[in-house]
Order: sequence, then structure tokens, then C-alpha cells
Amino acid sequence: MTGTRVALIGLGMASKPHLEALKQLTGKVDLAGVYNRSQPRALEVAEAYGVTAFDTIDAIAADASVEAVILVTPPDQREDLVRTFAAAGKHILTEKPIERSSEQATALVETCEAAGVKFGVVFQHRFRVGAQRLTTIMREGLLGDIASVRVQVPWWREQSYYDVPGRGSYARDGGGVLISQAIHVMDLMLSLTGPASSVQAMCATTPLHTLEAEDFAAGCVRFASGAVGSIVATTAAYPGGAETLSIDGTNGSATLEAGRLLVHYRDGSSEELGETTGTGGGADPMAFPCDWHRDLIEDFVDSIRSGTQPRISGREGLRVHHLIDALVASSQQGKQVDVTPETVG
Repeated sequence: MTGTRVALIGLGMASKPHLEALKQLTGKVDLAGVYNRSQPRALEVAEAYGVTAFDTIDAIAADASVEAVILVTPPDQREDLVRTFAAAGKHILTEKPIERSSEQATALVETCEAAGVKFGVVFQHRFRVGAQRLTTIMREGLLGDIASVRVQVPWWREQSYYDVPGRGSYARDGGGVLISQAIHVMDLMLSLTGPASSVQAMCATTPLHTLEAEDFAAGCVRFASGAVGSIVATTAAYPGGAETLSIDGTNGSATLEAGRLLVHYRDGSSEELGETTGTGGGADPMAFPCDWHRDLIEDFVDSIRSGTQPRISGREGLRVHHLIDALVASSQQGKQVDVTPETVG
């Protein structure tokens, strides 16, 4: 069986781990070609990887050999791309966030569902070794009932990061640190805890940055299970550190620090797995390995072959969008806000 042929759309800094991951998957997943608004950049990458530089989006949609596309574009460019490729029967894997708002994200999910194509979201943190072990621990109930949850994202971005036109704006990105950075850890959190029911939050822009949206957010969360939690996320924590997710249960507690998992059980036993690798939390947003992207892309392609849903479908990806909406709304309204429930299909 030949490899599943995919096209990569968008060649900004976020394309680096995708390109390296696809290189490692050659034979199972074959890069058919690339597209970028800047044709010189597309030609440069195409030459380096020995693939086609597509001239237009329509050329990719018309290429019957291309089964799927990976979208690595800013959120404000997603709608037309998703509609075009879904209509052409191409399966779609998109970078986070799905779109700039929950309403727009939902529309794209429904477009793909109506067209009968797979739609996956790049939440690669779920594919870290420590995260996968924690998923198993939670599924098997080894921590008991969840009592509390703590998320911390102490990241740093230089002002030059926000000086890129549109970055940190609502029109291009849909917001700031919540939707662009903390979304990864919050998605992982929800996959382990189940849905959030309400939040009370404050979002702000610190004097360390100039941008339209927030570079700091803090919120308290109540989950549908009855557990409580906190989220603190910022890109103003110089020089930047590893994000952490801690879960306290009736039988023990677990902390995931980047890729390193440490678990302490009430019976005195413990376990440790993984390591604290680069996370992209410092001045270089792409300072992390491509392994997680590789495994996520492989899972997505496997779902195409098997006719099943990818581990992180677009429908499931909507949950974190609703949580972010609630956090921002709570800050704006200065009160507790309910989180819109989402049925995951």
C-alpha cells in the first residue's frame, strides 16, 4: 500500500514540526506538495523536501492523488480553505485553534461532517508519553475521584512576536494567550477531567507587551463532575518555563510538567515517566521536538484508512473553544459564567 498523500498549506514558523514529522513518516504518509501565499517561500521548501510547490489552492483541490491536507495558516484564513477542501472530498487536519470563535469553529466542523470528510485538530500535547500514561491512569480510575485541578502556563514571548501584523488580535487570531498558547494544556485537561460547567476569570494585558488581546489570564473552574480547578496562563513570565497540569484525586495526585509525569498514590507508591523537554514556552516558540506532531499525524492518517474518527476530532476540539469563550466572557462581565455544553461525536 502506498503512503497517504497529503498537502501542507502554510509555511510559517508552525510548519517546521509538521515538515519534520512528515519526513519521518515517509512511506506511510507522503508529502505531495506545499502551498504558501509567498511563492518564493513555497519554492524554497518544495526544493528542500523534493515535492511540488502548488500555485493555487484550487490546484490542490483538483489533484485526485491528494487525499488530505494539513492547514498551518492563521485562524482567519481557515474558513475558505475548509469549505474548498471539504467540497473536494479532502480530509482536513488543522492547526489550533479551529477558528477565531466557537461559532466559526462549529461552522467548520459541521461543514466537514456534512461533506463526510475527516476533520482533526493539532493538539499534539495529548501525544506526549507522560500525557498518554496520565490518560490511562485517569481512564482506569487510579487517582480516584477528581477533587481539584491546577493548570499553569508561565510562558514568555518577546514583543517582536506580537509585532507581526495581526498577531494577538481578535481579527486574525481570535484572542491572546488563551486561544494561542494555553489552549493546548486546557484541551489536554478537558480530555482528562471531562467538561467544565462554569468559570470566573480575569483577563488582562500586562505592561510587558503591546497587543490587542490578553497576555495574562487567571480563572477558577467548576467541572461537571463537581471538581474545582484553576487556570493561570501568561506570555509575560520571563524567561518562560514549562507548563504544568496537576490533578488531585481521592487516591492520589499527578503532575504533568511538559512531558514529565510524576504520580504519588495514597498507598505510598509512586511512578515517574517521561522528561521535561522543550515546550516552546520561551523566546523561541518552536523549541520542541516533532515527535508529538508525528504521532498525531499518523493517528489522523490511520483514521482515514480505518474509517474511524481521529483521536482529536474537530467536534471534540470544540470543547476547549467553549471554555475559552466562557473565560473571556467572565472577565468582560465581571461575574461567573456557565460554559456552553458540547456534544462530542
